[in-house]
This record gives sequence, C-alpha cells and structure tokens, in this order.
Amino acid sequence: MHASASRITSTARQWQVTRHPACHTATVKNFLIRVAVNGVALWVAALVIDGVNLAENESTFSTKVLTIFLVALVFGVLNAIIKPIATLLSLPFIVLTLGLFIFVVNAFMLQLTEWISDWVGLSFTIDEFFWDAILAAVVITFVSWVLNVVLPEDD
Repeated sequence: MHASASRITSTARQWQVTRHPACHTATVKNFLIRVAVNGVALWVAALVIDGVNLAENESTFSTKVLTIFLVALVFGVLNAIIKPIATLLSLPFIVLTLGLFIFVVNAFMLQLTEWISDWVGLSFTIDEFFWDAILAAVVITFVSWVLNVVLPEDD
C-alpha cells in the first residue's frame, strides 16, 4: 500500500513539474497587448475618419478608455472567431483582387463590431459601410501593423 501511495505522490509531483503556469500568463499578456493594439488602432481610425465615432458619447476620460477597451475586446474576439471563416469563404475574391478584398472582410468585421457594440450599449458607430468602414479598415490595418512591428511579441 505504501508503494502505491508513493506512485501517486510521484505522479502528482511530475504533474506539478510539467505544468507551466507561466505560459498561461504569457498568453494572457499577449492577448491584452493585442486588445490594446486594437484599441489604439480603432481610436486612430475614429480620429482620422469622420464617419467612425468611438466613445464620443462618454463624458469622462475613464469611461472613454473603458469603452475603447471593450470595443477593442469585441473586435478582437470577432477577429479570432469570425474572420477566419469570412476569409475562407471570400478566398476566391481575395485571390481575384490580389489580396485587396481583405479590406472588405476587415470592414465587415468592423460592421459586426458596430452591431454588437450597439447591442451591448457601447458608443461605437460607423456612418457608411463602403467609404467609412473600408477606409477605417485600411487605417486599422496600417496602425496595427506599425504597432506590431514596434511592440515585441513574447512566445
């Protein structure tokens, strides 16, 4: 009986040794960095494009930052779940336009973000899909690219 107890203990010790909680914190850290990058990109797009309004109804600085963070979180979740499916379904158009159709897919992600943000009560609106959303998608892509080049990614 003592031998089986030592096996359980050694198995439990082995489990503790092979488990890496640091990788979970790195994953959460990378996710939060991505949300922050999305937030900055959405904020810049709202500053540059007249038809994109982000956190304009908020009165204090903290509620504006919280709104931008929550909209960026919605945008990030949609990009993680819906965008791969939308990209796969639009692959013929992406190939036909030599990749330019990806901006339409990104604009669609922005439109979905606006719909969900409106549904949950966040202050994020896009006036027109074609011009405002597509131009915002170009700005967000550029700002995200620049920030991803500047910020290191922990793997």
